[in-house]
Amino acid sequence: MELRTLRLPWVTADPLPYADSPYTCFRVSAAMSDRLPEAVSARLLDDAESSVRTTMALHARHRIDPATAERIDRGYRPEKRTDGIRPTTSPLPVEVLRRLATDPDPRMRQLAPPDPGLPVELVRRLATDPDHTVRRAIATHPLLPTRDLTQLLADPSEFVTATAAGNPRLPLAHMHRLLTLADL
Repeated sequence: MELRTLRLPWVTADPLPYADSPYTCFRVSAAMSDRLPEAVSARLLDDAESSVRTTMALHARHRIDPATAERIDRGYRPEKRTDGIRPTTSPLPVEVLRRLATDPDPRMRQLAPPDPGLPVELVRRLATDPDHTVRRAIATHPLLPTRDLTQLLADPSEFVTATAAGNPRLPLAHMHRLLTLADL
C-alpha cells in the first residue's frame, strides 16, 4: 500500500522517464508534473489505475474536456477509505452537473452541488438523498431552503450534521442553539 500512495518529488521534477513505469507511485508522481507533453498527459488520463487518471486530471484541468472528466470521475476509486467527499477532476458544465444530480450513482450525484444555479427542486431532492455523502455535499448549497438546511442538522450522519451546522446561511437561532448545546 505504501508503494501505491508514495509521491516522489524527484519523479515529478523529471517525469518523462517514469511516465510508463510499472509502478503506480511513479506514474502518479509523473502525473503531478506540469512539464508533460500532450501525448504523455493523454496516456496518463487513460491509465489503467484510477489514482493515475485522477491525479493527471487534477493537475491538467485545462487539458481535459467534460466527457473525459466525467469518465474519470465515474471510474474514480479512492486508494484508502475516505469520508466520501471528493473533488471533481475538472469543472463540469452546468448542463452536466444538472444531469448528474439525478444520476443513479450517488458518487456522481455528489458532484452536482457546485452548480450555484442548481434548480431548487434538485437541491431539495439531493438534501433528502438516501446517501449521506450526497446530503453532505448539498448541505452548504446557497439555494438550499432554510427548512431543508435545518432538517439536515438532525441527520443521522455526523458528517452531514457538521457540514450543515457550518453553513453560513444557517439562521441565527439555530446557530445559538448549537453553541448552547456545545456549551460555548
